[in-house]
Amino acid sequence: MTATLAAPVQDRNPLVAARSQLADAIALLDYGPGMLDMLGTPRREVTVSVPLRRDDGSVEVLIGHRVQHNLSRGPAKGGVRFGPHVSLDEVRALAMWMTWKCALVNIPYGGAKGGVTLDPRQYSRGELQRVTRRYTSELMPLLGPTTDIPAPDIGTDEQVMSWMMDTYSVNRGHTVLGVVTGKPVALGGSLGRASATSRGVVHVALAALGHRGIAVRGATAAVQGFGKVGRDAARLLADAGVRVLAVSDQYGAVHDPAGLDVPALMEHVDSTGSVVGFAASEPMDAGDDLLYLDVDLLVPAAVEAVINADNAHRVQASVIAEGANGPTTPAADEVLAEAGVLVVPDILANAGGVIVSYFEWVQANQAYWWSEDDVNARLAERMQSAWEGVVAYAERRAISLRRAATTLAVETVANAHLARGLYP
Repeated sequence: MTATLAAPVQDRNPLVAARSQLADAIALLDYGPGMLDMLGTPRREVTVSVPLRRDDGSVEVLIGHRVQHNLSRGPAKGGVRFGPHVSLDEVRALAMWMTWKCALVNIPYGGAKGGVTLDPRQYSRGELQRVTRRYTSELMPLLGPTTDIPAPDIGTDEQVMSWMMDTYSVNRGHTVLGVVTGKPVALGGSLGRASATSRGVVHVALAALGHRGIAVRGATAAVQGFGKVGRDAARLLADAGVRVLAVSDQYGAVHDPAGLDVPALMEHVDSTGSVVGFAASEPMDAGDDLLYLDVDLLVPAAVEAVINADNAHRVQASVIAEGANGPTTPAADEVLAEAGVLVVPDILANAGGVIVSYFEWVQANQAYWWSEDDVNARLAERMQSAWEGVVAYAERRAISLRRAATTLAVETVANAHLARGLYP
Protein backbone atom coordinates (compact mmCIF):
# COMPACT_ATOMS: atom_id res chain seq x y z
CA MET A 1 0.00 0.00 0.00
CA THR A 2 2.84 2.38 0.80
CA ALA A 3 4.33 1.99 -2.67
CA THR A 4 0.96 2.65 -4.27
CA LEU A 5 0.53 5.93 -2.41
CA ALA A 6 4.09 7.18 -2.87
CA ALA A 7 3.93 8.02 -6.56
CA PRO A 8 0.92 10.37 -6.46
CA VAL A 9 2.24 12.11 -3.35
CA GLN A 10 5.65 12.65 -4.94
CA ASP A 11 4.01 13.67 -8.20
CA ARG A 12 2.22 16.52 -6.41
CA ASN A 13 5.27 17.77 -4.50
CA PRO A 14 6.31 21.02 -6.24
CA LEU A 15 9.97 20.66 -5.24
CA VAL A 16 10.13 17.17 -6.73
CA ALA A 17 8.62 18.58 -9.93
CA ALA A 18 11.04 21.53 -10.06
CA ARG A 19 14.08 19.33 -9.51
CA SER A 20 12.87 16.84 -12.09
CA GLN A 21 12.52 19.60 -14.69
CA LEU A 22 16.00 20.92 -13.84
CA ALA A 23 17.58 17.47 -14.10
CA ASP A 24 15.98 16.97 -17.52
CA ALA A 25 17.32 20.33 -18.75
CA ILE A 26 20.80 19.56 -17.41
CA ALA A 27 20.77 16.25 -19.32
CA LEU A 28 19.60 17.93 -22.54
CA LEU A 29 22.38 20.50 -22.22
CA ASP A 30 24.95 17.77 -21.42
CA TYR A 31 26.13 19.49 -18.25
CA GLY A 32 27.67 17.46 -15.47
CA PRO A 33 26.43 16.65 -11.97
CA GLY A 34 28.29 19.65 -10.55
CA MET A 35 26.06 22.05 -12.47
CA LEU A 36 22.97 20.10 -11.40
CA ASP A 37 24.00 20.43 -7.76
CA MET A 38 24.85 24.12 -8.19
CA LEU A 39 21.54 25.06 -9.81
CA GLY A 40 19.46 22.68 -7.72
CA THR A 41 20.63 24.07 -4.38
CA PRO A 42 19.25 27.40 -3.10
CA ARG A 43 21.83 30.08 -2.41
CA ARG A 44 20.20 31.05 0.91
CA GLU A 45 17.29 29.86 3.03
CA VAL A 46 15.91 31.57 6.11
CA THR A 47 13.16 30.33 8.42
CA VAL A 48 11.91 32.77 11.04
CA SER A 49 9.41 32.78 13.86
CA VAL A 50 6.75 35.48 13.59
CA PRO A 51 5.17 36.13 17.00
CA LEU A 52 1.77 37.80 16.69
CA ARG A 53 -0.32 39.48 19.35
CA ARG A 54 -3.90 38.69 18.35
CA ASP A 55 -6.69 41.21 18.71
CA ASP A 56 -7.94 39.37 21.80
CA GLY A 57 -4.54 39.81 23.51
CA SER A 58 -3.33 36.23 23.05
CA VAL A 59 0.03 35.50 21.43
CA GLU A 60 0.50 33.11 18.52
CA VAL A 61 3.81 32.18 16.92
CA LEU A 62 3.71 31.73 13.14
CA ILE A 63 6.47 30.43 10.88
CA GLY A 64 7.82 32.32 7.87
CA HIS A 65 10.34 31.46 5.16
CA ARG A 66 12.42 33.23 2.52
CA VAL A 67 14.49 31.37 -0.07
CA GLN A 68 16.93 33.00 -2.48
CA HIS A 69 17.52 30.39 -5.14
CA ASN A 70 20.07 32.08 -7.38
CA LEU A 71 21.89 35.43 -7.52
CA SER A 72 24.16 34.98 -10.56
CA ARG A 73 22.22 37.30 -12.86
CA GLY A 74 21.14 39.96 -10.36
CA PRO A 75 19.26 40.52 -7.10
CA ALA A 76 16.74 37.98 -5.87
CA LYS A 77 13.12 38.57 -6.92
CA GLY A 78 9.97 36.80 -5.88
CA GLY A 79 6.61 36.94 -4.18
CA VAL A 80 5.48 36.62 -0.58
CA ARG A 81 2.66 34.16 0.02
CA PHE A 82 0.32 33.97 3.01
CA GLY A 83 -1.38 30.58 3.05
CA PRO A 84 -2.21 27.68 5.37
CA HIS A 85 -0.10 25.23 3.37
CA VAL A 86 3.03 27.34 2.89
CA SER A 87 6.06 25.12 3.48
CA LEU A 88 9.79 25.34 2.96
CA ASP A 89 9.68 22.84 0.08
CA GLU A 90 6.97 24.84 -1.66
CA VAL A 91 8.97 28.04 -1.28
CA ARG A 92 12.12 26.32 -2.56
CA ALA A 93 10.30 25.16 -5.69
CA LEU A 94 8.70 28.54 -6.35
CA ALA A 95 12.06 30.29 -5.94
CA MET A 96 13.66 27.95 -8.47
CA TRP A 97 10.86 28.49 -10.98
CA MET A 98 11.28 32.25 -10.54
CA THR A 99 14.97 31.95 -11.46
CA TRP A 100 14.06 30.26 -14.74
CA LYS A 101 11.22 32.70 -15.38
CA CYS A 102 13.48 35.75 -15.04
CA ALA A 103 16.14 34.19 -17.26
CA LEU A 104 13.60 33.17 -19.91
CA VAL A 105 12.24 36.70 -20.34
CA ASN A 106 15.71 38.29 -20.03
CA ILE A 107 15.24 40.10 -16.72
CA PRO A 108 18.40 40.65 -14.62
CA TYR A 109 17.14 38.93 -11.49
CA GLY A 110 17.57 35.65 -9.70
CA GLY A 111 14.66 33.79 -8.19
CA ALA A 112 13.37 34.08 -4.64
CA LYS A 113 10.17 33.32 -2.78
CA GLY A 114 8.80 33.75 0.71
CA GLY A 115 5.75 33.14 2.80
CA VAL A 116 4.11 32.79 6.18
CA THR A 117 2.05 29.75 7.11
CA LEU A 118 -1.38 31.14 8.01
CA ASP A 119 -4.86 31.39 6.54
CA PRO A 120 -5.33 35.16 6.01
CA ARG A 121 -9.11 34.75 6.12
CA GLN A 122 -8.81 33.87 9.81
CA TYR A 123 -6.99 37.08 10.76
CA SER A 124 -8.07 40.72 10.97
CA ARG A 125 -6.48 43.41 8.83
CA GLY A 126 -4.66 44.72 11.89
CA GLU A 127 -3.30 41.25 12.67
CA LEU A 128 -2.10 40.81 9.09
CA GLN A 129 -0.32 44.16 9.30
CA ARG A 130 1.48 43.05 12.46
CA VAL A 131 2.45 39.74 10.84
CA THR A 132 3.77 41.53 7.77
CA ARG A 133 5.81 44.05 9.71
CA ARG A 134 7.37 41.44 12.03
CA TYR A 135 8.12 39.11 9.11
CA THR A 136 9.74 42.00 7.22
CA SER A 137 11.78 42.98 10.28
CA GLU A 138 13.08 39.43 10.65
CA LEU A 139 14.20 39.45 7.00
CA MET A 140 15.85 42.91 7.09
CA PRO A 141 19.39 41.54 6.55
CA LEU A 142 18.28 39.92 3.28
CA LEU A 143 15.97 42.52 1.76
CA GLY A 144 16.88 45.55 -0.32
CA PRO A 145 16.48 47.02 -3.82
CA THR A 146 19.86 45.59 -4.85
CA THR A 147 19.63 42.31 -2.92
CA ASP A 148 16.09 40.88 -2.64
CA ILE A 149 12.86 42.47 -3.87
CA PRO A 150 9.55 40.91 -2.72
CA ALA A 151 6.19 41.17 -4.52
CA PRO A 152 2.59 40.07 -3.83
CA ASP A 153 1.50 36.47 -4.26
CA ILE A 154 -1.37 34.29 -3.03
CA GLY A 155 -2.87 35.76 0.12
CA THR A 156 -1.01 39.08 -0.13
CA ASP A 157 -1.72 42.29 -2.03
CA GLU A 158 -0.53 45.84 -2.63
CA GLN A 159 -1.40 46.80 0.94
CA VAL A 160 0.91 44.09 2.27
CA MET A 161 3.64 45.41 -0.02
CA SER A 162 3.02 48.92 1.34
CA TRP A 163 3.54 47.64 4.90
CA MET A 164 6.71 45.83 3.85
CA MET A 165 8.09 48.92 2.11
CA ASP A 166 7.24 51.14 5.07
CA THR A 167 8.77 48.75 7.61
CA TYR A 168 11.98 48.48 5.60
CA SER A 169 12.12 52.25 5.02
CA VAL A 170 11.55 53.13 8.69
CA ASN A 171 14.43 50.86 9.66
CA ARG A 172 16.66 52.44 7.01
CA GLY A 173 15.70 55.99 7.98
CA HIS A 174 14.51 57.02 4.51
CA THR A 175 11.92 55.94 1.96
CA VAL A 176 13.10 53.10 -0.29
CA LEU A 177 10.52 52.67 -3.05
CA GLY A 178 12.43 49.96 -4.89
CA VAL A 179 12.55 47.43 -2.05
CA VAL A 180 9.25 45.81 -3.11
CA THR A 181 7.10 45.77 -6.23
CA GLY A 182 3.35 45.46 -6.61
CA LYS A 183 2.80 48.60 -4.53
CA PRO A 184 -0.06 51.08 -4.97
CA VAL A 185 0.62 53.70 -7.64
CA ALA A 186 0.52 56.35 -4.90
CA LEU A 187 3.61 54.72 -3.35
CA GLY A 188 5.64 54.25 -6.50
CA GLY A 189 3.80 51.34 -8.02
CA SER A 190 3.64 50.93 -11.78
CA LEU A 191 0.59 51.52 -13.92
CA GLY A 192 -0.44 48.21 -15.44
CA ARG A 193 1.13 46.09 -12.68
CA ALA A 194 -2.15 44.77 -11.22
CA SER A 195 -3.19 43.04 -14.46
CA ALA A 196 0.29 42.29 -15.80
CA THR A 197 0.34 38.55 -15.06
CA SER A 198 -3.12 38.15 -16.58
CA ARG A 199 -2.12 40.12 -19.69
CA GLY A 200 0.92 37.94 -20.14
CA VAL A 201 -1.13 34.76 -19.79
CA VAL A 202 -3.67 35.94 -22.33
CA HIS A 203 -1.00 37.15 -24.75
CA VAL A 204 0.66 33.73 -25.00
CA ALA A 205 -2.66 31.85 -24.72
CA LEU A 206 -3.96 33.62 -27.83
CA ALA A 207 -0.63 32.98 -29.57
CA ALA A 208 -0.89 29.30 -28.65
CA LEU A 209 -4.43 29.07 -30.03
CA GLY A 210 -3.17 30.56 -33.28
CA HIS A 211 -0.24 28.15 -33.27
CA ARG A 212 -2.76 25.32 -33.09
CA GLY A 213 -4.86 26.81 -35.89
CA ILE A 214 -7.76 27.70 -33.59
CA ALA A 215 -9.49 30.99 -34.36
CA VAL A 216 -9.52 33.25 -31.33
CA ARG A 217 -12.95 34.74 -31.89
CA GLY A 218 -15.43 32.07 -30.87
CA ALA A 219 -12.86 29.85 -29.16
CA THR A 220 -13.92 28.44 -25.78
CA ALA A 221 -12.10 28.61 -22.47
CA ALA A 222 -12.31 27.62 -18.81
CA VAL A 223 -10.44 29.48 -16.07
CA GLN A 224 -9.63 27.84 -12.75
CA GLY A 225 -9.17 30.51 -10.11
CA PHE A 226 -10.77 33.95 -10.09
CA GLY A 227 -8.18 35.87 -8.10
CA LYS A 228 -5.16 37.96 -9.02
CA VAL A 229 -4.53 36.10 -12.28
CA GLY A 230 -7.72 34.32 -13.29
CA ARG A 231 -10.09 37.26 -12.87
CA ASP A 232 -8.39 39.58 -15.35
CA ALA A 233 -7.42 36.66 -17.58
CA ALA A 234 -11.11 35.80 -17.98
CA ARG A 235 -11.95 39.45 -18.68
CA LEU A 236 -9.18 39.87 -21.25
CA LEU A 237 -10.05 36.59 -22.96
CA ALA A 238 -13.67 37.70 -23.24
CA ASP A 239 -12.54 41.07 -24.60
CA ALA A 240 -10.58 39.20 -27.29
CA GLY A 241 -13.70 37.30 -28.37
CA VAL A 242 -13.12 34.04 -26.50
CA ARG A 243 -16.20 32.49 -24.90
CA VAL A 244 -15.36 31.81 -21.26
CA LEU A 245 -17.62 28.88 -20.41
CA ALA A 246 -16.65 28.32 -16.78
CA VAL A 247 -14.69 29.83 -13.91
CA SER A 248 -14.05 28.64 -10.37
CA ASP A 249 -12.70 29.86 -7.05
CA GLN A 250 -11.98 28.17 -3.72
CA TYR A 251 -15.71 28.00 -2.95
CA GLY A 252 -17.08 26.50 -6.16
CA ALA A 253 -17.51 26.86 -9.90
CA VAL A 254 -20.07 28.24 -12.37
CA HIS A 255 -20.73 27.34 -15.98
CA ASP A 256 -22.63 28.67 -18.98
CA PRO A 257 -22.30 26.82 -22.31
CA ALA A 258 -23.21 30.04 -24.14
CA GLY A 259 -20.38 31.93 -22.44
CA LEU A 260 -20.34 33.74 -19.10
CA ASP A 261 -20.96 37.47 -18.83
CA VAL A 262 -17.55 38.13 -17.29
CA PRO A 263 -18.10 41.82 -16.33
CA ALA A 264 -21.35 40.89 -14.58
CA LEU A 265 -19.59 37.99 -12.84
CA MET A 266 -16.89 40.38 -11.62
CA GLU A 267 -19.56 42.62 -10.11
CA HIS A 268 -21.14 39.58 -8.43
CA VAL A 269 -17.80 38.56 -6.91
CA ASP A 270 -17.17 42.12 -5.71
CA SER A 271 -20.49 42.10 -3.87
CA THR A 272 -20.52 38.51 -2.55
CA GLY A 273 -16.87 37.42 -2.38
CA SER A 274 -17.31 34.36 -4.58
CA VAL A 275 -18.39 33.19 -8.04
CA VAL A 276 -20.89 30.88 -6.33
CA GLY A 277 -24.50 31.97 -6.77
CA PHE A 278 -23.96 33.96 -9.96
CA ALA A 279 -27.48 34.12 -11.37
CA ALA A 280 -26.62 33.99 -15.08
CA SER A 281 -24.94 30.59 -14.80
CA GLU A 282 -25.30 27.03 -13.59
CA PRO A 283 -23.31 25.69 -10.63
CA MET A 284 -20.87 22.86 -11.25
CA ASP A 285 -21.10 19.87 -8.94
CA ALA A 286 -17.39 20.02 -8.10
CA GLY A 287 -14.92 22.79 -8.74
CA ASP A 288 -12.42 20.34 -10.27
CA ASP A 289 -14.97 19.43 -12.97
CA LEU A 290 -13.99 22.67 -14.70
CA LEU A 291 -10.63 21.10 -15.56
CA TYR A 292 -12.32 18.40 -17.63
CA LEU A 293 -14.57 20.54 -19.83
CA ASP A 294 -14.34 20.15 -23.59
CA VAL A 295 -12.84 23.58 -24.34
CA ASP A 296 -10.16 24.95 -26.63
CA LEU A 297 -8.25 26.63 -23.81
CA LEU A 298 -7.80 25.79 -20.13
CA VAL A 299 -6.18 28.34 -17.80
CA PRO A 300 -5.27 26.83 -14.41
CA ALA A 301 -4.69 29.99 -12.37
CA ALA A 302 -4.97 28.76 -8.78
CA VAL A 303 -2.36 26.59 -7.05
CA GLU A 304 0.18 23.84 -7.73
CA ALA A 305 -0.42 20.27 -8.89
CA VAL A 306 -4.11 20.56 -9.83
CA ILE A 307 -3.44 18.55 -13.01
CA ASN A 308 -1.67 15.41 -11.90
CA ALA A 309 -1.24 11.69 -12.51
CA ASP A 310 -4.74 10.96 -11.20
CA ASN A 311 -6.72 13.28 -13.45
CA ALA A 312 -4.62 14.32 -16.47
CA HIS A 313 -6.34 11.73 -18.68
CA ARG A 314 -9.65 13.55 -18.13
CA VAL A 315 -8.43 16.89 -19.51
CA GLN A 316 -10.03 17.63 -22.90
CA ALA A 317 -8.64 21.10 -23.64
CA SER A 318 -6.48 21.55 -26.73
CA VAL A 319 -4.29 24.22 -25.13
CA ILE A 320 -3.33 24.78 -21.50
CA ALA A 321 -1.83 28.15 -20.50
CA GLU A 322 -0.51 27.93 -16.96
CA GLY A 323 -1.51 31.02 -15.02
CA ALA A 324 -0.47 29.46 -11.68
CA ASN A 325 2.99 28.25 -10.74
CA GLY A 326 3.38 24.50 -11.12
CA PRO A 327 -0.25 23.55 -11.82
CA THR A 328 0.79 20.57 -13.97
CA THR A 329 2.94 17.80 -12.51
CA PRO A 330 5.66 15.93 -14.48
CA ALA A 331 3.54 12.77 -14.63
CA ALA A 332 0.62 14.78 -15.98
CA ASP A 333 2.89 16.37 -18.59
CA GLU A 334 3.58 12.94 -20.02
CA VAL A 335 -0.12 12.10 -20.23
CA LEU A 336 -0.97 15.44 -21.85
CA ALA A 337 1.85 15.12 -24.38
CA GLU A 338 0.60 11.69 -25.45
CA ALA A 339 -2.89 13.19 -25.85
CA GLY A 340 -1.54 16.01 -28.04
CA VAL A 341 -2.36 18.84 -25.61
CA LEU A 342 -0.21 21.95 -26.08
CA VAL A 343 0.95 23.14 -22.63
CA VAL A 344 2.33 26.67 -22.35
CA PRO A 345 4.49 26.37 -19.21
CA ASP A 346 4.18 28.61 -16.20
CA ILE A 347 7.66 30.13 -16.48
CA LEU A 348 6.56 31.55 -19.83
CA ALA A 349 2.79 31.97 -19.50
CA ASN A 350 2.70 33.84 -16.19
CA ALA A 351 5.93 35.83 -16.62
CA GLY A 352 4.00 39.07 -17.19
CA GLY A 353 3.92 39.79 -13.46
CA VAL A 354 7.67 39.70 -12.97
CA ILE A 355 8.23 41.62 -16.20
CA VAL A 356 6.15 44.55 -14.99
CA SER A 357 7.58 44.17 -11.49
CA TYR A 358 10.94 44.74 -13.15
CA PHE A 359 9.52 47.79 -14.91
CA GLU A 360 8.24 49.07 -11.55
CA TRP A 361 11.68 48.58 -9.98
CA VAL A 362 13.35 50.41 -12.86
CA GLN A 363 10.87 53.30 -12.59
CA ALA A 364 11.34 53.53 -8.80
CA ASN A 365 15.12 53.58 -9.12
CA GLN A 366 14.90 56.35 -11.74
CA ALA A 367 12.04 58.20 -10.02
CA TYR A 368 10.45 58.45 -13.47
CA TRP A 369 7.13 56.76 -14.20
CA TRP A 370 5.84 55.49 -17.53
CA SER A 371 2.33 55.61 -18.99
CA GLU A 372 0.15 52.52 -18.87
CA ASP A 373 0.32 52.27 -22.67
CA ASP A 374 4.12 52.21 -22.46
CA VAL A 375 4.04 49.49 -19.81
CA ASN A 376 1.58 47.32 -21.74
CA ALA A 377 3.49 47.74 -25.00
CA ARG A 378 6.81 46.78 -23.39
CA LEU A 379 5.12 43.81 -21.71
CA ALA A 380 3.66 42.58 -25.01
CA GLU A 381 7.06 42.90 -26.68
CA ARG A 382 8.79 40.82 -23.99
CA MET A 383 6.10 38.14 -23.99
CA GLN A 384 6.08 37.87 -27.77
CA SER A 385 9.85 37.61 -27.94
CA ALA A 386 9.93 34.89 -25.28
CA TRP A 387 7.07 32.98 -26.94
CA GLU A 388 8.80 33.00 -30.32
CA GLY A 389 12.10 31.93 -28.80
CA VAL A 390 10.58 29.01 -26.91
CA VAL A 391 8.54 27.80 -29.91
CA ALA A 392 11.56 27.97 -32.21
CA TYR A 393 13.74 26.06 -29.73
CA ALA A 394 11.05 23.43 -29.14
CA GLU A 395 10.61 22.85 -32.86
CA ARG A 396 14.34 22.74 -33.51
CA ARG A 397 14.91 20.08 -30.85
CA ALA A 398 11.51 18.34 -31.20
CA ILE A 399 10.67 18.77 -27.50
CA SER A 400 7.75 20.18 -25.55
CA LEU A 401 7.35 23.88 -24.78
CA ARG A 402 8.05 23.18 -21.10
CA ARG A 403 11.30 21.38 -21.80
CA ALA A 404 12.29 24.10 -24.26
CA ALA A 405 11.51 26.94 -21.85
CA THR A 406 13.28 25.29 -18.91
CA THR A 407 16.32 24.35 -20.99
CA LEU A 408 16.70 27.84 -22.45
CA ALA A 409 16.43 29.36 -18.97
CA VAL A 410 18.81 26.90 -17.35
CA GLU A 411 21.35 27.50 -20.09
CA THR A 412 21.13 31.27 -19.53
CA VAL A 413 21.72 30.91 -15.78
CA ALA A 414 24.47 28.32 -16.26
CA ASN A 415 26.28 30.65 -18.67
CA ALA A 416 26.17 33.38 -16.02
CA HIS A 417 27.63 30.96 -13.48
CA LEU A 418 30.40 29.92 -15.83
CA ALA A 419 31.22 33.51 -16.82
CA ARG A 420 31.50 34.62 -13.20
CA GLY A 421 33.49 31.61 -12.05
CA LEU A 422 33.52 29.99 -8.64
CA TYR A 423 34.58 32.04 -5.61
CA PRO A 424 37.00 31.57 -3.94
